[in-house]
Amino acid sequence: MADVLISEFMDKPTAEGLIAEYDVHWDPDLWGKRDELKAQIASAKAIIVRNGTLVNVDLLDAAPNLQIVARMGVGLDTIDVAACKKRGIEVCPSIGANAASVAEYVIATSMILLRGPAYYATPDVIGGAWDRPKFAGGVELGGRTMGIVGFGSIGQVVGAKAAAMGMEVIAYDAMMPDDAPAWAQARRVKLPDLIRQADVISLHCPLLPQTVNLIDTAEFAAMKQGAVLINSARGGIANEAACAAALRSGKLAGAALDTLATEPVTPETGALFAGIDNLILTPHIAGVTLESNRRIAEVAAQNVRRVLGAA
Repeated sequence: MADVLISEFMDKPTAEGLIAEYDVHWDPDLWGKRDELKAQIASAKAIIVRNGTLVNVDLLDAAPNLQIVARMGVGLDTIDVAACKKRGIEVCPSIGANAASVAEYVIATSMILLRGPAYYATPDVIGGAWDRPKFAGGVELGGRTMGIVGFGSIGQVVGAKAAAMGMEVIAYDAMMPDDAPAWAQARRVKLPDLIRQADVISLHCPLLPQTVNLIDTAEFAAMKQGAVLINSARGGIANEAACAAALRSGKLAGAALDTLATEPVTPETGALFAGIDNLILTPHIAGVTLESNRRIAEVAAQNVRRVLGAA
């Protein structure tokens, strides 16, 4: 049985580096084979996961030798951090390693959504139509206000890129102290003020009991007419039914949802969003690029090496 378990997909050269150093079992689909996962983790000293592997008490009880859970990514809602701490198991996310990828997703989707139908003209143009009024009339990113909910490592990179595009950056963070250096990059506001002032609202807070439905019917109603919402954090932070209603009513000019409360989506969620224009749905890939995959994998591998030492 292996000392290091990799239960999801990982940058191949980085995984091969670990395989050369340790006794490694790597199965990108292991996260979905619970019984086999529990059998394999019985001897493991380290497990490397993404966001598909549920590291709960049930799994930890099957892992008496586990010393580290290395997370390729930053969200910890699939990991029972308290139970790991109680057992002396380090939980090590790859903080900042996918921030650039997420930030580029936010900027790109912001530009698409604020331009409305401009980027959806291809079928018309191919068909010979040249309806400029139909596809013109969107607005520019520059001069507008980016509102960032959660001003941690990813939120700060989003803010820097938004500022470089000529946007005013405002941010809300419930945990960051007033004297944090990061506030030099953004104007700190309370959440209701951010909701009212921002043209683009980008979510970067963790999914916690207090952030479930943080953006709900009242918040959508308080937004600027023509604002757009981007959720590349966690599903459940924005109420999906309320978001769909705001899109259908025209109150919200657009939304990009990379994360949803249930992944993959249920037929009910699919029906909720079916037929809505100016909506971008992506399968939790905002932080997944070739570059970020290498970075988050290498951070995870280095954390394993630090905790386990030489093989």
